[in-house]
Amino acid sequence: MTALLTDRTAGYLESEVRAALGTVVDPELDEPITDVGFVRSVTVRGSAVEVHLRLPTSFCAPNFAWLMVSDAHDAVSAVPGVGSVVVELDDHHDSDLINRGLAAGLGYRGTFGHEAEESLDELRATFRRKAHTAAMERALTGLLRTDPGADVAAVTLGDLPAGEHTTDALLRRRAALGLPVDDGAPVLLHPDGTRPTPAEAPMALRRARSVRVSVDGNAHFCRGLLTTRYPGSEADQTPRPEDRPLLPLTVSKGTQP
Repeated sequence: MTALLTDRTAGYLESEVRAALGTVVDPELDEPITDVGFVRSVTVRGSAVEVHLRLPTSFCAPNFAWLMVSDAHDAVSAVPGVGSVVVELDDHHDSDLINRGLAAGLGYRGTFGHEAEESLDELRATFRRKAHTAAMERALTGLLRTDPGADVAAVTLGDLPAGEHTTDALLRRRAALGLPVDDGAPVLLHPDGTRPTPAEAPMALRRARSVRVSVDGNAHFCRGLLTTRYPGSEADQTPRPEDRPLLPLTVSKGTQP
């Protein structure tokens, strides 16, 4: 009976750990590391948890790798019932350096020394802005499919379908950037958060589409690289929503105020 309870507890804890890992996002792909198959294994022994991560290539950018490994460590450490936590990155050219630095609590700069010149905070902010732009384009393109004549410069958050995946994703990314999330807030924004004029709207949407295509293309490419490097890893990937054909980028400019 004790063994059965222990197995159930370990199973529950592993489920909670995997859910926590699902909150960790690849900054470039804007997808959870659990969805893209980057979680190689999760082992639970009592309250001790060991997680191994893998990446599509051995030369993925060290700063991206550090972000994912350290975020995974923080996420797992916050799970109730978890005691000791080991998170390691496998098969990367900086695996030993990253794993040692994380285990010693050295942080990014303490681990990479003079090589860690750029700010991880700015890196996070850059990719959060890209993720918001891609989510914004998806939401507007979805609306244009149902209403091709919509004036995208005038569309507000309240005009988007409530509870739809693309709407919820957009709201989360806006909140992360501190952008307005009220129903009256405009959907289409420049990267700096300002609202395009009706005359600027078509070009703003085109630029947003180029960002979204880049994000989606990288995601598809990295998924393929991972399955090539680790045969069978496709079983650990969550299928992406079926891509729909792009719409012509002829949109109404509305009326200049």
